Amino acid sequence: MKLKLGIPKGSLENATIDLFRRAGFNITTSTRSYYPAIDDPDLECMLIRAQEMARYVEDGVLDAGLTGRDWVEENEANVETVADLIYAKQSFGKVRWVLAAPESSPFQTVHDLEGKIIATELVSTTERYLKSKGVKARVEFSWGATEVKPPDLADAIVEVTETGSSLRANKLRILETVLESNTQLIANVDAWQNNWKRKKLEDIKLLLEGAIAALGKVGLMLNVKKGDLKGVLNVLPALKNPTISQLSDDAWVAVNTILEETTVRSIIPRLKEAGAQGIVEYPLNKIVM
Repeated sequence: MKLKLGIPKGSLENATIDLFRRAGFNITTSTRSYYPAIDDPDLECMLIRAQEMARYVEDGVLDAGLTGRDWVEENEANVETVADLIYAKQSFGKVRWVLAAPESSPFQTVHDLEGKIIATELVSTTERYLKSKGVKARVEFSWGATEVKPPDLADAIVEVTETGSSLRANKLRILETVLESNTQLIANVDAWQNNWKRKKLEDIKLLLEGAIAALGKVGLMLNVKKGDLKGVLNVLPALKNPTISQLSDDAWVAVNTILEETTVRSIIPRLKEAGAQGIVEYPLNKIVM
């Protein structure tokens, strides 16, 4: 038995493959094939656009796949959400679909767009959003380059953003947030009821979440005399309490902890000043709580 797993093709492809690598799975892609190789005999992968993933998972063409919550909602797909994986192609965080209009336009809220044209790839979700606000506007599907359509081809757009930099570069102003989204591991309803497939997906979830938890963090090991231990611990902002182990010399202990990578450069000199020796920084692939 194999689990058929969809890997999102496009903007999330590299981030997803790197996340699986951190989780312990090596996925190898080829420009000539939509079937990547993976070093797990229980898995069979296929590259599918994130926009289409939920539909193929719902129909049972795939047992599971990774896609955005936005596309699950856009397709109103009946699937099981196995895990919320908070990562994206740049920031490993959430993304927003926002309603935006030209900086030079008079529009301030969604209500100012009554009777106007809105371009977006997220048509159904945008229509539902407008309906919830009591606004009637024409929603047109955009095949791409949505940011350049206002003001000539549309009055406003609904577009996905992580930082807003692309919108600002195109002189667009965010009016409202339509939807927040993040990557999800989703499963076919029938596949989720299969004991073997469910267990396999739960194992994958555990490893992927562990890989995400380790992003931006490093491990730190050091030795310290017991008399200096309190001063060293005062320097360390630990994930939890650091692990302290007795060394063969009764006067010394080893300290092992996890830190945000961005803080290490300022902490290591302070640790040295507090009496730490043999300080070793090492990378982390997974943190399983």
